[in-house]
Amino acid sequence: MDTASSVKSSKGVLRVGIIVLTLATAIIHLALGLPNNFIMFTLNGLGYVGLLAALYLPPFARMRNLIRWGLIAYTAVTVLAWVFIGERSAIGYIDKAIELVLIALLFLEGRK
Repeated sequence: MDTASSVKSSKGVLRVGIIVLTLATAIIHLALGLPNNFIMFTLNGLGYVGLLAALYLPPFARMRNLIRWGLIAYTAVTVLAWVFIGERSAIGYIDKAIELVLIALLFLEGRK
């Protein structure tokens, strides 16, 4: 495998990881918000879906780097909000682990 193929392959792996982790945290937030009518969780989940779509949809390709940084900031704010006001439950810790890995993958993708 040549260097160009290797870089393309690693970008693909990062992209899949970002998509899976973003959808995972979005689903967790939506699952917590919708049945309990917690508007903050619901909006947070929808925000993740919207930013993920914007990150990879072709019409937004020129703004991909800015959107990536927006998703990193959005995720970081979500983690910080949980630190200060979040419930300490298993799902909370799992979701924060997902979000921290998501931030790392987004950062790595931006550096490639």
